[in-house]
Amino acid sequence: MSAVRTQDPSATLADVAQAAGVSSATASRVLNGSPRVRPGTRRRVEEAMARLGYVRNRAAKGAKPQSTGSIALVACEEGSRIFSDPFFPRVIWGISQVLAPADLQLVLLMVRSADDHRAAARYLRSGHVDGALFVSMHGQHPFDLEDLGLPVTLVGRPFSDGGTLSYVDADNRGGAECAVRHLIAGGRTRVATVAGPQDMVPGIDRLAGYQLAVREAGIIDPGLVVHGDFSQMSGQHALCRLLDRRPGLDAVFAASDLMATGVLRALHRAGRRVPDDVAVVGFDDSPLARHTDPKLTTVRQPVDELGAQATRELLALVAQAADGPRQIVLPTELVRRESA
Repeated sequence: MSAVRTQDPSATLADVAQAAGVSSATASRVLNGSPRVRPGTRRRVEEAMARLGYVRNRAAKGAKPQSTGSIALVACEEGSRIFSDPFFPRVIWGISQVLAPADLQLVLLMVRSADDHRAAARYLRSGHVDGALFVSMHGQHPFDLEDLGLPVTLVGRPFSDGGTLSYVDADNRGGAECAVRHLIAGGRTRVATVAGPQDMVPGIDRLAGYQLAVREAGIIDPGLVVHGDFSQMSGQHALCRLLDRRPGLDAVFAASDLMATGVLRALHRAGRRVPDDVAVVGFDDSPLARHTDPKLTTVRQPVDELGAQATRELLALVAQAADGPRQIVLPTELVRRESA
């Protein structure tokens, strides 16, 4: 006779997956009614759920969850960054354009500390929302996204993903490569970059695009690479460091428009003319790119559409209308203005 385990109300989806001998992703697919699970596997997972007493507050097994009328946006940043960086309002605008016709509300969760993450996870597991969007993920985040018990879609590619999560990203690497090639095609031979933070995928991918372009052109100098945190002040400070060690630089690719505005300010204070002495290209094509002096050449990423498409993907998962998670990469485009 097999042993019977006492029901544990704190049992998680990971516990269920372990008891059934499957991955958390497979257990999640069973929970969400995905047809992409073999009958025998589904039966083992359901038996493990019953044996452990795993309860999902949102709905009875085998029925569509009752809608809460709300979707969560989990922004993994400080509140000051969310309200000062043009990226976030544009993402939220794109999300709202999809939620409004569906008569759904958006709940914003701002998380940065360990306590924030724990509180957000408790909230999401408690059945208050139908699904969750995640944006601005840093490093190996503490969320077990497959154990939250609800559909999840990411705005931006995660650090590591075996195809089990839905996400919508921009072509960060290709956009950066295009920007740097544009600078090199314009005759620039000492092309520096103010790269983004390396605990974020956009920062990693944009640096990789820069490195590919300069390597192809034979412009390999690690001293031309500095890092910022996507903010204006970090771009200004980074450019000052660059000028100290590479005063002969003649072009800068900044991994965000905010950092590019800091670069422009530092160059102006150093008496360098843009673009005569130093050409500058940013990334985002945020509204401020049209109001810098000179106007900023930049890589346009479809920020509104990132939010909108991620929301469409999430709602398809919520409605169980999707076969499974999808990974979508939207194209970027170089916008030429006066700075390069």
